[in-house]
Amino acid sequence: MYPCGNCRAAAVGPDGRCAACGAYQQQAAGMAPGMAPGMAPGPAPAYPYAPAMPAAPMPVGGVDLRRGLRIALMTALGVSTAVLLFVFWTDTQTRAAIQDMLDNGVTSTTEQDIQDTDAAATIAAVLNFLTLAASAALWAVWFRRARINAEFFAPGSHRFGIGWAAGAWFTPVVNFWFPKQIVNDIYKASVPPGARAPKGLLNAWWTLWIASGVCAMVSSVLGASAGARIAAKGYDGSSWREDVEALKNSANVSAFGTLLMIAAGVLALLVVRQLGGLQERRATAGPAVAPGMPGMPGAPVHAGAPYGAPGYAPGQQQPGGPAAGWPHPPQNPYGSGPAGY
Repeated sequence: MYPCGNCRAAAVGPDGRCAACGAYQQQAAGMAPGMAPGMAPGPAPAYPYAPAMPAAPMPVGGVDLRRGLRIALMTALGVSTAVLLFVFWTDTQTRAAIQDMLDNGVTSTTEQDIQDTDAAATIAAVLNFLTLAASAALWAVWFRRARINAEFFAPGSHRFGIGWAAGAWFTPVVNFWFPKQIVNDIYKASVPPGARAPKGLLNAWWTLWIASGVCAMVSSVLGASAGARIAAKGYDGSSWREDVEALKNSANVSAFGTLLMIAAGVLALLVVRQLGGLQERRATAGPAVAPGMPGMPGAPVHAGAPYGAPGYAPGQQQPGGPAAGWPHPPQNPYGSGPAGY
């Protein structure tokens, strides 16, 4: 047994599994299965070499495939989407009350309707904030875990560090494109060997998410400016109808943005499910084919990279190795004489 790279206990057996913590050890390049660090490799096999050998499954000791966090996030997204339906209903009620005020003027009835819809909208906003905060916290943790898994699948191929996986969502301005670039890299690293990363669901979700955020900002600006003008004029100004129309426009934009966010919430749930499935399959797939012996017939060039050592075509010189054509034909120690003899 040799020390575990996870818990440091000298409890790793020949199969690469630590008996103390259960983690599988990632084999170093060129190390045979079951070989402890520091052990010399065995003798090379005799000719003829096999052109290619089936690759062992990729070690999964560094990949976190637990489903508890994913299930909790999907549940939170479902609850948040349901609350958004309530928010959409309050938006439509607010618009109806404002339209009634425009049609019938400012009366005690229309004012009461406005107050009732405002109370319902406040309750919906509080519920939406609580569920959205819970979903955002779970999303940040899950997204960072997915980024760590992707680093194990394709180390050094990501444009942003692991810390940005959580921080990019809460950084102003750059949160409009940094998270999308990060998730693109995660998807690219998480697809099984030979497959292409799916883009349709991911792009649709991101488009709806950004559009809903823009609608929310526009609605807030319209509503705040119109509300401030109405409060200052006390419904006595000549332009009160224009200000109330601005409130109605704010409610319309808010309702449309809420619909977009509902759709984005449903697609976000599907993205979590899709990416989780991709990483599970990627962790157990391993490289398609391990390379044959360098320089031997049938050995694929660069097979198995980045998890296997690169192979070389027949006659191709290896870095740091002998030139092509080695070994040379046997030579007469006493000299072969002039050419032709």
